[in-house]
Amino acid sequence: MRTDDWQLTCETEDFLDRAGDFLRSRPALHTMQLYGVEKLRTSGADAPGAEATLFGTLESEGEVRAAFYTTARGHLWLTPLSADRSATLAAHLAGLGHSPAGVLADRDTAAAFAGAWQRRTGAAAPAPFWRTHLYRLGTLRPPHPRPDGRGRTADGSDRAQVGGWCREFCVEVGEQRSIDLIDAGSWAESRFGDRHFTFWETPDGTPAAMAAATTAVGGMVRVDPVYTPARLRGRGFAGAVTAEVSRAALDAGATDVVLFTDPRNPTSNALYQRLGYERIADFTGYDFPGAASGSGSGA
Repeated sequence: MRTDDWQLTCETEDFLDRAGDFLRSRPALHTMQLYGVEKLRTSGADAPGAEATLFGTLESEGEVRAAFYTTARGHLWLTPLSADRSATLAAHLAGLGHSPAGVLADRDTAAAFAGAWQRRTGAAAPAPFWRTHLYRLGTLRPPHPRPDGRGRTADGSDRAQVGGWCREFCVEVGEQRSIDLIDAGSWAESRFGDRHFTFWETPDGTPAAMAAATTAVGGMVRVDPVYTPARLRGRGFAGAVTAEVSRAALDAGATDVVLFTDPRNPTSNALYQRLGYERIADFTGYDFPGAASGSGSGA
């Protein structure tokens, strides 16, 4: 394979012209690329780090076979690649002087690219920092028994509640960058700024759990985050609110409803499976020690 099979650009529209159909062909698996690039497209030059974003497409026999974009922290978000093609991409980027801060991809692709980058550059061993399961909704099965109460779409008057619970969620999962943005009043720049939130309320109107969904892109909606305060867990509220936002996404025409889960949390993984979510992939993120971060833009 020739290295010039990889076409690089810093223009969002150019990338979408090349890769849009490919990304939409598997919207669940490509959830992060679809959503991240759409956010860049709609935010334009105002998106953090937009001026340094790098996009790439692997083209062979007139078709796109793979794609990537760089996140705000300089990581490559890669679609699935073989080990050979991962090595070729690592060589191509290194030869052009690019220095990604790390890689995010399905487990096999991430490991292949991280290993290839280390061999190519002689850098220290890549450090895994993120592991997750990706689930796609099959047939929705609402929880039974369903807890008393109802779902309610959050509005502007709920901003403090939503922000506070998002911060609590980030503390629990160790998401320091989002905590910093929330504390700085930069809600719009956080990953929650463009989410659509729903509460599960008890019969007296008290919020008991919260879930959010992204705007549909290519027919795909991602549920993120789902949060129940610790004092209210174990009562079925998380399942009820997840079913509520999942049903709303389907009713609005979504063809793929997806969510990520922490592999270390068997309770949440079992919950989503009971609701009809099916595990379709595992993802891993690696940091490259010594690489400069913040050289791209992302979700």
